[in-house]
Amino acid sequence: MIHLKNIHKSFGNAEVLTGVDMQIDEGQTMVILGKSGSGKSVLLKLILRLMSADAGTIIIDDEDTTTFTEEQMVPVRKKMGMLFQSAALFDSINVQENVAYMLREHTGMSNREIEDRVEEVLSFVQLSGVQEKMPSDLSGGMKKRVALARALAFKPRYLLYDEPTTGLDPLTAKTINELIRNTQEAHDVTSIVVTHDLISAFYVGDRFALIRDGVVSFSGTPDEFKASTDPFIVEYLACGREYN
Repeated sequence: MIHLKNIHKSFGNAEVLTGVDMQIDEGQTMVILGKSGSGKSVLLKLILRLMSADAGTIIIDDEDTTTFTEEQMVPVRKKMGMLFQSAALFDSINVQENVAYMLREHTGMSNREIEDRVEEVLSFVQLSGVQEKMPSDLSGGMKKRVALARALAFKPRYLLYDEPTTGLDPLTAKTINELIRNTQEAHDVTSIVVTHDLISAFYVGDRFALIRDGVVSFSGTPDEFKASTDPFIVEYLACGREYN
């Protein structure tokens, strides 16, 4: 379980998060929605401690990680896989070594074991046989799938997705959405998905959290979100239908 309590975060004079409370239960896919600049991606970085909260508490698996040192965060981060918006592959090494990176850095697996694991996760994301390709040889959708394979290679308990379908055509976005759902079911992971794509949100999400004015203004199921009479949510859904 991941539990965020009264999280605050400012950048200079700009208050982005002003008291976020959120709980992500084991096995769930939580979708975080909100306008651009509302702090959705900031929450992922705070969970990973790529940045620190100004106030509040972050509990991961019953441990208060809020003030953990970098050394203390290492075992916590090993439980997590992150799919960045840009995929964030290492440009100078091939797909094989990108996916194998965490395995080489943090396990005692043999080369053969690593090769087998890389093939296993690439097969899962429907990219068998691309190990020798460089990131520059891949399409945007393929890069996202390689990044997902890299995240899965270390067998994480949690997967964090930052705008996983941004910049993708509808068919490729559908493939990514299916992989997110299949990953949750096949690998028994808990997921947090930051997105502005309502088609993706309704496909993958078990619960929604809407960030508005620095706090969670809605938390509930996708059906409850659809049924909301809150004027902001009604307009949000209408705009989503218009652009989708």
